[in-house]
Amino acid sequence: MLEEAGKFATGELAALNQSGDREGCHWQDGKVTTPRGWQAAYQQFCEGGWLSLALPERIGGQGLPKLLAMAVNEMWLSANMAFVMFHALSQGGCEILLNAANAAQQARYLPALASGQWSLAMALTEPNAGSDLAPTTTRAFPLGDGQYRIKGQKLFITYGEHDLTENTVHLVLARTPDAAPGSRGLSLFIVPKYRINPDGTLGDENDLRCVSIEHKLGLHGSPTCSISYGDQDNCIGELIGNEGQGLSLMFILMNEARLSTGLQGVATGEMAYQRALSYASERMQGNHWQDNKRRVALIEHPDVARMLLSMRSRVLGLRSLAYLISARIDLANHCTDQNEQHTLLANVALLTPIFKAFATEQGHEMSGTAIQIFGGMGFIEETGVAQLMRDSRITTIYEGTTGIQVKACADRLLSSTALRLPAQQLMACSEQLQQVIDELLTDDKTVQLRCYAGAVPLLDTLGYLLTGWQLAELASSPQLAEYETTYQQNMVALAQFYTAHHLVKVPALLQTVATAETGLADYRFNI
Repeated sequence: MLEEAGKFATGELAALNQSGDREGCHWQDGKVTTPRGWQAAYQQFCEGGWLSLALPERIGGQGLPKLLAMAVNEMWLSANMAFVMFHALSQGGCEILLNAANAAQQARYLPALASGQWSLAMALTEPNAGSDLAPTTTRAFPLGDGQYRIKGQKLFITYGEHDLTENTVHLVLARTPDAAPGSRGLSLFIVPKYRINPDGTLGDENDLRCVSIEHKLGLHGSPTCSISYGDQDNCIGELIGNEGQGLSLMFILMNEARLSTGLQGVATGEMAYQRALSYASERMQGNHWQDNKRRVALIEHPDVARMLLSMRSRVLGLRSLAYLISARIDLANHCTDQNEQHTLLANVALLTPIFKAFATEQGHEMSGTAIQIFGGMGFIEETGVAQLMRDSRITTIYEGTTGIQVKACADRLLSSTALRLPAQQLMACSEQLQQVIDELLTDDKTVQLRCYAGAVPLLDTLGYLLTGWQLAELASSPQLAEYETTYQQNMVALAQFYTAHHLVKVPALLQTVATAETGLADYRFNI
């Protein structure tokens, strides 16, 4: 399956990446046209069953582990991130319906969404309600029988309107007339572009329209839409679950989106590494650092090798973290022991936002490193690495923190000659981290300010520690003996490199966290 996914990613999706970026999407009279080749690629994507790998068989999915789907999804994201932005939305939206929709709603929507016949869009953000959804003003007026009249405007809706499917199903956060204030009063509604007849066929067009698409820094092939609901007071939606459950239900999709977004960081880093490695191996530039008479390829310069190893080690560690999270989700889904399941899900809840935020920041940073290796050629659009930076910039904005258990790994590796230094560094960092977190878990107002001001350095601490932990686990895996000697040596070398170049940043970051409030309360900005 991985081989077939690789063929499709390389042969179809990657071929459309740069052309889709240049052409972009086009809006006219409420309709959106995707770039040339997008429709044919989407049909192949659905016919291959790639959309529904990890969805249940009873709704048309393949019922495969999320771990496998994660590996396949990374290929799509590396090959053409803009194209597959719909994927996590469909996966997460189906999971919402599986958890909260009634039987009739599941029968009406799930098979078409799982097959890709219909697509799904997530409508949360409004002009006055961005990351904070409490001010949401979109309204939902009850009509009886679970139906509501929806009225309001939403923006930043990925694939909210397009020409790939016959119908688009919107999940809309809205407020009922008697709803509680703030986020507790939000409910979730399913609002199809075309209404569904009792026999399952498509009926009349619903009263919603795309009023514009965004002109963006990157991801030009992915339409980001502004949608107006109920201009004619005739936009009909159905309540999912109960009133007031909207935000908690939406977080089912958001957790899927967080994993996918973190994976976008990994995919960006992988693509940046592959392109930089190829260019650095071929581009002759300067003389050897020991032999001034011999011209060499870029890769033979120590600083270029440093940048390549930095990308390679980070990608590998973050990929391993993604697989760890997805494997624990699989285990939790099939676990019969409630205590074990609770522990697994709590672990996933901790690791997922760290992975999302840290991997996206690292992916964007690695795209910049690739441009640095390319030099002036990296600033030219034709080489494709500038697009990596543009496309990845949004991933760090999408939304996302915190304790870790790496001591067991460190204890095990202290007796290893090759991995003693990584083990010692992991042990020291985890102990320092525990001390800082213990201090942060108080009600002192100064410490509260420290938590807010030091949130990003703390996130980076956790990200570096988790990545270093995963590289140490990979380098010490018993399965490593099955691979040829060079591969084994490379795994150990990557763990050692990461320790020397990245894990050593943790003590300084923790010192920043410990004093993060310094100067903040006293400084006054001059406007």
